[in-house]
Amino acid sequence: MPIRLTPAQADRACGVLIAAAAGDALGAGYEFAHVLPDLVPTMIGGGLGNFAPGEWTDDTSQAVAIARVAATGVDLRTPEALTQIAKGFADWYAGGPADVGIQTSAVLSRAGRNPTGAEMAEAARVVHERSGRSAGNGSLMRTGPVALAYLDDPEGLVEAAMAISALTHHQDIAQQACAVWCLMIRHAVLNGELPTYDDIAPWVPNGNTWRGLLLEAETKPPSSFTRNGWAVGALQAAWSAITHTPVPTGGHACGHLVDSITTAIRIGHDTDTVAAIAGALLGARWGMSAVPATWRRVLHGWPGLRARDLEHLAFLAVHHGAAGKYGWPLVDHIDYTHLQYGLPALATHPHDDGVLISGATVLDAVPDEVDVVVSLCLTGRTQVPAVVEHINFRLMDQAEPEQNPNLDFVLMDAARLVADLRDEGKTVLLHCVAAHSRTPTVAIVYSMLRGVELKDALPAVCGVLPAAPPNRGLRNALNRLSAKGIAG
Repeated sequence: MPIRLTPAQADRACGVLIAAAAGDALGAGYEFAHVLPDLVPTMIGGGLGNFAPGEWTDDTSQAVAIARVAATGVDLRTPEALTQIAKGFADWYAGGPADVGIQTSAVLSRAGRNPTGAEMAEAARVVHERSGRSAGNGSLMRTGPVALAYLDDPEGLVEAAMAISALTHHQDIAQQACAVWCLMIRHAVLNGELPTYDDIAPWVPNGNTWRGLLLEAETKPPSSFTRNGWAVGALQAAWSAITHTPVPTGGHACGHLVDSITTAIRIGHDTDTVAAIAGALLGARWGMSAVPATWRRVLHGWPGLRARDLEHLAFLAVHHGAAGKYGWPLVDHIDYTHLQYGLPALATHPHDDGVLISGATVLDAVPDEVDVVVSLCLTGRTQVPAVVEHINFRLMDQAEPEQNPNLDFVLMDAARLVADLRDEGKTVLLHCVAAHSRTPTVAIVYSMLRGVELKDALPAVCGVLPAAPPNRGLRNALNRLSAKGIAG
């Protein structure tokens, strides 16, 4: 039976792939370059592969090859699944990627165009015996999807992580690193906290060694781990960056995700890989909802995927290939007609006529003037026309705080995105299911960003929608944001 996750756990599971990809793309432009200690990284692209801004590198491309197999629900330890993953690596490599690690390139070249899992692992063994070492960070950087497939089975997780690592990295310590990091990701997804060593100790291979390695990362500053081209150094660099970056207080605690990825990149050297490794665990702790929309909007890479596709793969991997509510993410269209209560909504934002606010049924005939759709609820795969830019947020229409642990950040992030889009001259359609709670709340925050006080923004926005009383949890969030003085 597929594991049943709370909305917050599902958000964290989706965060594993998306935050890893974001760290990868963010770090790509700084790889092996001189990095200043106060660098604030942005999606500049470039780097060793001359990547486009927001384009992920080999780290995420190989993770996608694993996630696509995990999303079918198969046991990743089986010979058949390992062969599918090996063929995914080979397909990616055959496309002539711009940047490939030396170890992985040597193995994939030797394994050939259509290898079985056993043949690729044998190629890895031969490459290892020729050089005497194969503990580069190339299997650790892609390992996050394995954790998602085994949230309910830590023993199976360890076996799968090590077997998939062995497809390209024969040395034991590289395989163990993958198992350790996946165990840490699993704990964070399930519990909403970073693990201690004791949380993962029952399943860690070669436990005494890894206890000491993790403790070293916790006690030494991130700058100590510049030798991060190998699995141990990269893992320690990522863990040191995470544990030495303070969690923000008095505001958005989930800002720890952005701050820690920044710390990881400031270490220098293999910046994209360390940031990708750190991102996987940070996404598991804080969720997809903590990854800024400005990052997710530009995120893309092999084989023609975007952030929303990673979200789908992560959800399916966790649920062993099974769809969730409404058949998402395996349906092309979600029919929300029955949830409109006879009051379908489409209105012009009272403080900006370039923003339309609505329920989801408007997607069946998106107004011609709309350039971007911002979704606050689930949508089908083709529900938004392909010619229209589409950005989505994981935001629950629930009043209980535990349903939306990053609520204040998400509301501000969504409103800032709308503001950015409007500053670009784009017409925006902002919607949830029926424009009852989520749409008016984000629309009110947008008004506040534009200088309208809450006492004026709330009645003005709700007044143009047929049934728009934000729920208690969202109203509380509006009051908190107002108290922080975001208006003006």
